[in-house]
Amino acid sequence: MTDRVAIVTGGLRGLGQAMALGLLRSGVRVLAIGHIDSDVADMQALLQPAEADRLACLVADLRKPAECDRAVAACLDRFGRVDILVNSAGLTFTTIWPDRFRRDTPQKFWEAKDEIIQAVMDTNYVAADQMTRRVAPKLVAQGWGRIVSVTTKLDTMNRPGTTPYGASKAALEMATEVWAKELAGSGVTANIVNPGAGANTPGMAQEMRDWSREGKAARLVEPDEMVPPLLFVVSPAADAVNGYRFDANTWDRSLPPAEAARRNGIPAGFVLHPQDIAAWPG
Repeated sequence: MTDRVAIVTGGLRGLGQAMALGLLRSGVRVLAIGHIDSDVADMQALLQPAEADRLACLVADLRKPAECDRAVAACLDRFGRVDILVNSAGLTFTTIWPDRFRRDTPQKFWEAKDEIIQAVMDTNYVAADQMTRRVAPKLVAQGWGRIVSVTTKLDTMNRPGTTPYGASKAALEMATEVWAKELAGSGVTANIVNPGAGANTPGMAQEMRDWSREGKAARLVEPDEMVPPLLFVVSPAADAVNGYRFDANTWDRSLPPAEAARRNGIPAGFVLHPQDIAAWPG
């Protein structure tokens, strides 16, 4: 993977940071994009000296098309190419409903403010779509590439109280299914890697602590658990794996990656009928 270059959105904190570091430590050169200036220093503090020249950090608002153009240009200027796009930037429940688990009843969709709806949709779906549309032609032209997105569990998307988070992630889920179909045979794949449960990131950790007080505690997924399924999906071993989703919390690290993926992966999107489930490649 030492000849590969990745762009990781949301790559300066949380799940994105873990995935950016995982790619970096597998030999990939990485442009990590975030939206908070202070996160750059925090990210750089985690680097080993030999890693510094293989990581570039960028602060950008990917909800804006011009900022997406700037991000892709920055990657090409620094590394000369792009092979992998990881769409990890996102706004979670902590942004939409700060008191989510401290209320007696779930929030109703009509309580959400217009500006929150717009910000969540633009961050969780529109930014990923804009980045993917800019990167995909370059990947297709070179005959190899990987698009990996982070959505959420299907039963989170339609859970009461999740508007607009669930809707934004459902949009990205379905877009990934479409991308995979349209990329078939091009050498470029589109897949999903999810935590599979609440992740141990600062905002979600507080949410889950609040939730646990209601007797609903669940194991939090550590951010670095995202790395094994991600590294498989972007590897040459996954050339035939297109249009799948993988959950980090059920990924079996004791197995060879290809076997763990075979047992873990299910088709991206919403399976309406059992016959829609494609056989695992090979």
